[in-house]
Amino acid sequence: MLLPKALPEERELVLVRISKIMPHGAYCELIEYNMDAYLPISEIASGWIKNIHEFIKEGQKSVAKVISIDRERRTIDVSLKKTTSKEREDKLNNYNLEKRAEKLFNQALTTSGNEKNRDMIIRELSKKITTYAELLGKSYSDRSFTNFLSNPKFSEALTDIAVKNTKPKRYEVSYMMELAAATGSVGIPLIRQVCSEIEGAGVKILYLGAPKYRLTSEDASYPKAESRIKEAEKILERNSKKLNFSIKNEKG
Repeated sequence: MLLPKALPEERELVLVRISKIMPHGAYCELIEYNMDAYLPISEIASGWIKNIHEFIKEGQKSVAKVISIDRERRTIDVSLKKTTSKEREDKLNNYNLEKRAEKLFNQALTTSGNEKNRDMIIRELSKKITTYAELLGKSYSDRSFTNFLSNPKFSEALTDIAVKNTKPKRYEVSYMMELAAATGSVGIPLIRQVCSEIEGAGVKILYLGAPKYRLTSEDASYPKAESRIKEAEKILERNSKKLNFSIKNEKG
């Protein structure tokens, strides 16, 4: 974050490093905050834990969920067992994205000769955004986004770095197709013709072995990627009197 919070929020996902293991729990370092937290043994895993060392190790990094906060005493309890695999994966991905964006932000400071103006620039930015990742994304999608800053050299450097280092997100949809001639009179030539038309609509075809094929469409816009598959279906329907076919999303 541009301006780190003093304390996390309850139910917030946090990155922890196990620092000291005790008989009934463990003390953890909150990697994103300058403070420690406590992990009760009952929050390490479901079921009875006979030997805590079989479940956690000192120095181990994990994603935990904040389950209680005493703001006056600044004490925090966290849980490992209350996180899902999806939450852990998303948290790590977001953390890595944020650290990469912060590195590029620092690069822009150096390139523009503004290392000494870091705090001032962050204060200006924090009026409109909260994270480095958000800053990088907006600087990529809108090259005039940082024009409100009082430092045009930094703004220009950041925009240039964002454009050069941001890979546009791509969406891919994948379908399974079964395709065969309705009669033996048309056979392979018609199947080849239909496949050629489908590829002409921007859909890739992978032959998996008769009668199965995989259709894939990719685009920066999910609706556009999906629309190409719909066009492939129309091509198949136009030839439905001579071909037997089925098409189904691979995700079910």
